Amino acid sequence: MSTYRKSRAYSPQGFFACEAKGLQWLGQAHAQGGPRVVEVVDWADNYLDIERVSPCSPTPDAAFRFGAALARMHDAGAQYFGSAPDGYDGTCYFGPLQDPVPMDTGSWTDVATYYAEGRLRPMVELGIARGELRDADMDLTQEVIEALPELLGKARDDKPARVHGDLWSGNVMYTADSGQVDAILIDPAAHGGHREEDLAMLDLFGMSYLDRIMDGYTSVHPLKAGFDRRVTLWQLYPIAGHCVFFGGGYVNQYRRMCRSLLD
Repeated sequence: MSTYRKSRAYSPQGFFACEAKGLQWLGQAHAQGGPRVVEVVDWADNYLDIERVSPCSPTPDAAFRFGAALARMHDAGAQYFGSAPDGYDGTCYFGPLQDPVPMDTGSWTDVATYYAEGRLRPMVELGIARGELRDADMDLTQEVIEALPELLGKARDDKPARVHGDLWSGNVMYTADSGQVDAILIDPAAHGGHREEDLAMLDLFGMSYLDRIMDGYTSVHPLKAGFDRRVTLWQLYPIAGHCVFFGGGYVNQYRRMCRSLLD
C-alpha cells in the first residue's frame, strides 16, 4: 500500500495521535455500513502516515451512498457529547495543520450545554485572547447561548453521534480504487457530537451533490423538523474558529450569523 505522510515539526502534544485514533474510531463504523475512512499506517509526535488515495470526481450515485453511509457512522454513536475518540485521553484539536487549537472534551449529556460550554464559549474566548474578537462578541454569543433551547428545537433530544467534526468538502475525497466511485474521509476532528454538525459543515463552503448526500442521509436517518433553520447555528463554531485562525471578514460573518439567529 502506498502511503502519504502528514507532518509538522513541533506539533502540539498528541495532535497526530488524536487524529490517528479519530480515524480509527470513525473507521470502526465501516463494518456497520459507514463510509470508508482513510487507513492509518503509523504515527509519532511529528507525523501521521495514512494510505495514499487516488482521487476522482464525485458522481450523484456516489454522493447518495456517502450520505447513507454518513448516517450509519453517526448512528454508531458516542458515549457523551464531547467524548474523545475511543482509546485517546489527551487533548483534541480543531483547525488547520499549521494552527490547530484545543477542542474541549467532556461528558455532557445535553447538547445545549455541550455546544455552549464545550464549543462556542471556548472558541470565542480564544478569539478575544488573540485580538480578533471583542468582549461584545462574547455578549452576542451569550445571547445565542441563552436562546439555544429554542434554537435547537426537537434536535435537542438527539443522542450523541459519532461525528467527523471538520467535515467540509476538502475532507471528503472520492476514489474509484475499488472499481466503484466512493467517498473516503480524511482529516477529522472526531468526537461525540450532534449529527447536524457534520451536515451543516458540508454546507458551509459548498459541496458537490449536497442534495444527493442529504437524500441518502435521510433515507437512513430522517432529521428532526427544522434542520434548515439550524444550519446557521451549527456553523457558528467553525466560523468562530475561522475568526481565530484568519480574522478578517470572518469576524463580521460571525456577527451577522449570530444576529440572524436572534432576529
